[in-house]
Amino acid sequence: MQEKQRIVVIGGVAAGPKAAARARRLLPEAEITVIDKGSLISYGSCGLPLLLQGMVAGLAPLTSTAYGMKRDVNYFRNEKRINFLVRTLAEDIDPVNKEVSLFDLENNKTFKINYDQLVLATGAKPVIPPIPGVNLEGVIVLHHPDDALLVREKLKQGAHRIVVIGGGLIGIEVAAALAGAKRRVVLVEKENQLLPGLLDPEMASFVSREMEMNRVEVRTGETVLGIEAGSAGEKCVILSQERLEADLVILACGVRPNVALAQGAGLAIGPTGAIQVNEYLSTSDPHIYAAGDCVENRHLLSGKPVYVPLASTANKQGRVVGSNLAGLRETFPGIMGTGVFQVFELNGGKTGLTEKEAMELGYSVITSFTAGVDAAHYHPLHGNGIIKLIACAETHKLLGAQGVGPGEVIKRLDVLSTAMQLGATLDQIAALDLGYAPPFATPIDLGLHAVNTLRNKCQGILKGVDVKEFQSLLENDPHVLILDVRTPGEAADRVLAVEQKLHIPLYELHQRLAEVPKDKKIITFCELGTRAYEAQRILLGAGFTDVLSLEGGVYALPKEMLVSD
Repeated sequence: MQEKQRIVVIGGVAAGPKAAARARRLLPEAEITVIDKGSLISYGSCGLPLLLQGMVAGLAPLTSTAYGMKRDVNYFRNEKRINFLVRTLAEDIDPVNKEVSLFDLENNKTFKINYDQLVLATGAKPVIPPIPGVNLEGVIVLHHPDDALLVREKLKQGAHRIVVIGGGLIGIEVAAALAGAKRRVVLVEKENQLLPGLLDPEMASFVSREMEMNRVEVRTGETVLGIEAGSAGEKCVILSQERLEADLVILACGVRPNVALAQGAGLAIGPTGAIQVNEYLSTSDPHIYAAGDCVENRHLLSGKPVYVPLASTANKQGRVVGSNLAGLRETFPGIMGTGVFQVFELNGGKTGLTEKEAMELGYSVITSFTAGVDAAHYHPLHGNGIIKLIACAETHKLLGAQGVGPGEVIKRLDVLSTAMQLGATLDQIAALDLGYAPPFATPIDLGLHAVNTLRNKCQGILKGVDVKEFQSLLENDPHVLILDVRTPGEAADRVLAVEQKLHIPLYELHQRLAEVPKDKKIITFCELGTRAYEAQRILLGAGFTDVLSLEGGVYALPKEMLVSD
């Protein structure tokens, strides 16, 4: 009689439980054991900002199924027939004897467990910056639900001056969650922009603007030199340019893969510092799989190894590993690096390569910025969004997409991500048959509208400039004239703070062409960019030779360039 397969999973948050549950469904007779050093298991860590904000009442929703069952040891034992060992530390792996040494944290005893197949889902650990004062009381590393509960307790005790160190995804969401009328929240990021690993600078500027509009003070390009404690328990965060008084300091400086066990077992570690796996998520030991935040992935566009820890990836990988434990030979081809977020009323995200990444890989890059709406303009719930596309100028293949705005830009990024993964050209994406009804989209969806903008640029039909080029031309070229083709009401409501401008509404342009000087470099301008493009085509058709169009229009401009009436 064949012995039951022994499957041991180390890590009980995302990829680990997913792999175990999938394996159980396929291997009803297997012995499946999941090991975790904590007492809280299978929780939704991405919901921690909602917990801080009070939108989630306690930990229960983050540790429950959609039908209200708490995902604890009893749940896994009774519903999944999976043995969960909590408060148990995996200390060492013996690949030769297929044995894991464990330490029971409750009873202070060591024991061993044997496996036929092992899964490493050891996750990631927070990055602690090497600065003085990070271990002071009142300095909290936000990584685990217990950390979020501690922050909530500090808030109840009256903490109202908060400094968040780190302007990545965790940092911006935490800062937004903590902002309020009676609190001063300062967000500090050492790079010159927020979300430096996710968005290009001009797109990140929208995030900074949204934060500042909602009482979050943003400090970019600032180095934290240290944290000092005051006599009354307050803190002082010392920056290169100023000192910030704080009742509470939160460290949100990212994570790095937890690979100590893998290294001890002699498993291959990739160039990113994470565990190296093949397309089956098998490590260099054929009896050991790895999944989640402890592994590196192959970027589907660059083909290079990358470390992009995301809960979505962890869960997908967990399922693949569970299938392969049962012998199905499923593959995980790689990732697009798709990441999304919401802060206040702003949605945003990115998929594929940033412009910087594409250029570093040697691509000849062409980009576009398109502003528009996510539903029919007459629908009361429509919202604006701006999409940046990055493509290869030679092949017209889409390389990346970024979107921000109060509108539904995430749906557009998902569609574009899918198209990129399937290798679609811009022409093929533009022909996609997407759903349309006034509450959900415009007849040509915002994402496809962005693709058409880029197609026009590739074909030389649209000669566009982005905001950075626009500002540079205004500062350095005395022959520039801005042609504002908005309605009189729009032009009066948000005045372009530029001297060298001429206002002619688009509906009067044909009749007033003689007023536009032909010895100037004309940059057409409107609210979203569509009428500016129309005006450019009118001028070129009338014999003007030096005409550009501002992509994204008013929506793309920094607030200091506009004066509201």
